Amino acid sequence: MSGSGSTICRYLDRSWSPEQLAAIDHIFFSSSATKIFASPAERAAFRERWLGRYLRVDAAHAFIAIDGCDRVVGYLAGTLQDAAKQARFADLSSVRAFAESSRHFPAHLHINVVETMRGQAIGTRLIEAFGAHAIEHNVHGMHLVTSAGARNVRFYQRCGFTEVDRIGAGDSAVVFLGRSLTSVPGPSSVSG
Repeated sequence: MSGSGSTICRYLDRSWSPEQLAAIDHIFFSSSATKIFASPAERAAFRERWLGRYLRVDAAHAFIAIDGCDRVVGYLAGTLQDAAKQARFADLSSVRAFAESSRHFPAHLHINVVETMRGQAIGTRLIEAFGAHAIEHNVHGMHLVTSAGARNVRFYQRCGFTEVDRIGAGDSAVVFLGRSLTSVPGPSSVSG
């Protein structure tokens, strides 16, 4: 899937150079609200929790955005399996808290785009590629969890997600945003 000067690729459909893999990590850490770690081990555990296990176990469900110069400019890492039913996600309190909601929206995603490339529909196209992929695997709902006051909530709402559940109140509440997948609008082809 291309347009806006970038292409969406399935993570497993090509080989990634060490520089491209490092770019995924750079995007992950630069997009994270957590910037300071007590040790390299704590930093590695943080990466594993929010990115690594998805690229390792669920690599078949990950998508990468590259620009016209073959630079990684965004990624979507996720799983099609309901995280509430997977022991490997037992360390996430939100998985337990939102277990009822995730039954209806089992596919879960994490997405980040290079800050200078935001607003060019890259994130939207990553989500649409993941949604089409989920439908191909007979999964008919996807979700993400974020803070109610996060600026990304409006982006997800424009992508068709709605608030399904919430823990807490106000902007600091944790929200479960879900989207049904009966059909995916727009082109669904992904380059290989």
